[in-house]
Amino acid sequence: MEAMTAALPDPARALLEQIRSRRSVRRYRPDPIPREWVEALLEAARWAPSAHNRQPWRFAVVEDPRVKARMAEAMGERLAEDMRRDGVPAERVAEEVARSVARITAAPLALVVCLSMAEMDRYPDARRQAAERTMAVQSVAMAGQNLLLMAHAMGLGACWICAPLFCPDTVRETLGLPADWEPQGMILVGFPAGPPRAKDRRPLEAFVRWIRAG
Repeated sequence: MEAMTAALPDPARALLEQIRSRRSVRRYRPDPIPREWVEALLEAARWAPSAHNRQPWRFAVVEDPRVKARMAEAMGERLAEDMRRDGVPAERVAEEVARSVARITAAPLALVVCLSMAEMDRYPDARRQAAERTMAVQSVAMAGQNLLLMAHAMGLGACWICAPLFCPDTVRETLGLPADWEPQGMILVGFPAGPPRAKDRRPLEAFVRWIRAG
């Protein structure tokens, strides 16, 4: 690995280090994030590659503590309903809901990552339409990754949570989003309250297959 890194040009080595050192940060200081910094995060996101260059990503910026609390509590109610249907004990339901609400409301900034199919291609058959939707989802995910990397480069902590996928209608209605905005996830952002947990990655050999002729 060291030989590979040493062989890289300086900009590539610096970028790889940024990618390697990024971690999901879940605890934040209460300090607000300057508006220019938020705009820089969104600027990085919009330069992601996208299918047909249709840029199907949409971002709802939630800074107001009251709005965050209202959204978090509505999402918590849906989580509780799902868990009760699964037969989860009431005590554990209450714990999970409280943890979910606290995680969202403690972040100075919540960016709801949405998908819009409004400008994507339409096909008469389900197979190609499903592929078109997958391309749009992939595009939105790449925009989210750009945003996460930019946050790390700026010294911010960020964490992508998938909870909106389980209650997209609740999130859309609570925030008053357009009907074609489909919540895919939420990126919580703030100045880190402490160092993130160190996590490793499996070696390349665990998931790479080199395809060679013959």
